[in-house]
Amino acid sequence: MASSKKILIIDDDNRNIFALTAVLKAKGYQCLSALFAEEGLQLISEHPEIAVVLMDMMMPGMDGYEAIARMKSSPELKDIPVIAVTAQAMVGDKERCINAGAIGYISKPVNVDNLVKLISQYI
Repeated sequence: MASSKKILIIDDDNRNIFALTAVLKAKGYQCLSALFAEEGLQLISEHPEIAVVLMDMMMPGMDGYEAIARMKSSPELKDIPVIAVTAQAMVGDKERCINAGAIGYISKPVNVDNLVKLISQYI
């Protein structure tokens, strides 16, 4: 069973947040969510119990790449693992996400088993 640590889902599509939250709660995880990267970074600052961030890479305003860069440049946030969850599934996209600082990459539609396996390495 999952611990009291929380997962933060940052995605500009409410349907993705709803679906991910539903499957992760069914697996025993607690979830927080944000529709914008700026809001997500604020939540991370307010909730030190966040253990993993699931980051959509394509969002209006600040995208996932910039959000990860900001996290990595912050002493308080740099050690929080980020899993890129993105519709970008072309050759090179996974490498681009990992090079940006993500510890894992899941393409949409999300394979829940693969996602839970990645999360369980950090919670």
